[in-house]
Amino acid sequence: MGNKQYEQRSYAFEVRAGEGDKSIITGRPIVIGSRTDLGYFDEVIEPGALDRTKLSDVRFLVNHDLSRIPLARSRSNREESTMQLTVDEKGLAICVELDTENNPEAKALYSAVKRGDISGMSFLFLVDGEKWEDLESDHPTRRITDISEVLEVSAVTFPAYGATEIHARSRDAPEDAKNLLDAARREKGTDPDREKELELIKLKALYGGM
Repeated sequence: MGNKQYEQRSYAFEVRAGEGDKSIITGRPIVIGSRTDLGYFDEVIEPGALDRTKLSDVRFLVNHDLSRIPLARSRSNREESTMQLTVDEKGLAICVELDTENNPEAKALYSAVKRGDISGMSFLFLVDGEKWEDLESDHPTRRITDISEVLEVSAVTFPAYGATEIHARSRDAPEDAKNLLDAARREKGTDPDREKELELIKLKALYGGM
């Protein structure tokens, strides 16, 4: 595909603080089979979409704030990594060990998660396979069949409110979703043997990200 761009999603997925001597938080930023309303279309991440996903270097941030130091990092899930990633039939799960003793931001996040003040997760990803259904309708469905890479996951302050609502993203997100849908509709009906050149519009979450 020609002009692929990273996309970002922010949902009310489970995130919680663990108990014990270490400051551990766990969560599930990617959920398989969950239908989400992006305003102009529904989106579903299909089973198998994570089978070939590159997870070689994934950072853990808060609110996708790239100007801050990552609070954890997974390098190919090596033992010394401060974040472990697990792909299963439900999606992608994370387990993060925070340095709350030496890092005030990590301590603040751990407290916020434990109190329930932060309850959402988000992820930045690259799509390499998708299918559209009912493009002629007012509200089609996009099925993501292949996520080629996950670059970053975040704990977020404002996740999505629900599957039937416009989500709490940046002001530009609804227009970005419309552009992605329009591009898919223009692509329909072209030669199926031609390499697909659909430009994936980056859907910005609350803070816009990249």
